[in-house]
Amino acid sequence: MKTKSVGIVALCLFVGGLAACVKDRPVEETGVIREETGRPEQPAPEKPAGPSPRALAALELTDQGRRHIEAGEADSAIRVLEQAISLHPGDGQNYYYLAEAWLMKGFAAEARQFNRLAESHLADDRPWEKRVTGQAERILQLEQKIKKSR
Repeated sequence: MKTKSVGIVALCLFVGGLAACVKDRPVEETGVIREETGRPEQPAPEKPAGPSPRALAALELTDQGRRHIEAGEADSAIRVLEQAISLHPGDGQNYYYLAEAWLMKGFAAEARQFNRLAESHLADDRPWEKRVTGQAERILQLEQKIKKSR
């Protein structure tokens, strides 16, 4: 038992001595030392170049949705564009195209909802802002047509 305690004490002294050596080790001259901690500052991780994989997938889905609209396939466009929004909800073009698909189907309330979202996301984009405004006018015409038919 006495041998074990001598061994433990020796081990503690050895580890303590190593810790003291590590503290006094100089920092590389090329690194910047933070004043608060006295430790080298870690370089910021590099940001990936270009859009994220999710954004790229969303762009592809947006293009597919646009092609479905051009082909007159509103239901297919809605399914694809909803997927695009789930991947990249900040892309206002998806909302514009969703409004367009609902407009094709004759659902003014749904078209209006997505048109408003497109308007808020594309407010700083002049060419898209004009398209969104034109779409809002077409939605208004549909709403008026629906009211007259009731």
